[in-house]
Amino acid sequence: MTLLNFLLDGTRVMFRGGKAYWLWLLALATIVVLGGYAYGIQLGDGLVVTGMSDQVSWGFYIANFAFLVGIAAAAVLLVIPAYVFNRRDIKAVVLIGEGLAVAAVVGAMLFVIVDLGRPDRLLHMIPGIGRFNFPDSLLAWDVVVLNGYLALNLAIPLYVHFCHYRGQEPVFKAYFPFVVLAMFWAISIHTVTAFLFSANAARPFWHVALLGPRFIATAFVSGPALIILLLQLLRRTTRYPVAQSVIDTLSIVMTFALQISLFFVGVELFTDFYNETSHAASLRYLYFGLEGHNALQPYIWGALAMNLVAVVILMIHPLRRRLLNVACVLAFVGIWIEKGIGFVVPGFIPTPLGEVFEYTPSGVELAVSAGIWAVVALLFTLLAKASIAISTGEVRAERSPGPAQITSA
Repeated sequence: MTLLNFLLDGTRVMFRGGKAYWLWLLALATIVVLGGYAYGIQLGDGLVVTGMSDQVSWGFYIANFAFLVGIAAAAVLLVIPAYVFNRRDIKAVVLIGEGLAVAAVVGAMLFVIVDLGRPDRLLHMIPGIGRFNFPDSLLAWDVVVLNGYLALNLAIPLYVHFCHYRGQEPVFKAYFPFVVLAMFWAISIHTVTAFLFSANAARPFWHVALLGPRFIATAFVSGPALIILLLQLLRRTTRYPVAQSVIDTLSIVMTFALQISLFFVGVELFTDFYNETSHAASLRYLYFGLEGHNALQPYIWGALAMNLVAVVILMIHPLRRRLLNVACVLAFVGIWIEKGIGFVVPGFIPTPLGEVFEYTPSGVELAVSAGIWAVVALLFTLLAKASIAISTGEVRAERSPGPAQITSA
């Protein structure tokens, strides 16, 4: 019964809070409901209500999917120093990072589901009912790595929190092998995502060997940027201990990752434009427009400008100390544009026949996407609420002992 009590107590504390907390939950729930209503329209009328077409068959949904997988993978930046290098300051907040990974993976899966015209056909991938096509299909690989990563990021915090709930120290040797597995699995989820794109030989914009490393580099920018903002928010609104050294470490990692990401962008631009061939048509459309079509041009140049400003702030210590949050917001939005709509859509423009069909997300797509992002925020909020309550000793199986030692996670 202790495990059941643990789950019940953890669920109860998720829905315990002040007025501001309940207003936040209500706002997120409202957006989720509106997104669900928009998705109901899409299910009823089909993908014709979106901006996608036969020429541009992946759009805003897959763009957000690719971005969220990177957010999930970035949790490894807390896991490695916490468990491998025994950084106690980072170990105190590592479970928050794993909670963010869970929310991000769930959001990524939801974006794939809404991108399907017939989500019920997922049944065809269930072994015994349909054909999973593993290991031949890259889609099957993506299903394996995402679900495996979700399971690891649920199981490890569950065990650690259960020990804290009972007033016991978690046995490090019991879960460290799974931590090591999760480290490699984090890299694999974004590498497989990159392979889903780069395996398309008919799409020169994606068919590059640099795509895997570029995806990892951008993940190590957007992920730490979001984690830094969230940790500061938790430090101000709760009594959860977040050391400044954690923020400093993540900002340094983010600085180097953003430098590497911008270097990759420069390499790509030089390779395609120095001796331009027909394979550079998608990149030309993205940055300069093609045949009078330039819908994405202001977005990609805006993203590049935001990333450049962010890297300048991060590279200069006095600026990083004073404007870190500004840099995080700029880098997060810049990578979201570059890695999302600025990466997925140009792969289809022009078509292999040389046709130019531009894509603009419809209101339905935007509403459904907002609903999924609200699900991500809601899930992270609830997980963080329970994690903080258990880690600080607010929720315990035995009320008499003192707070749990969260640094032993």
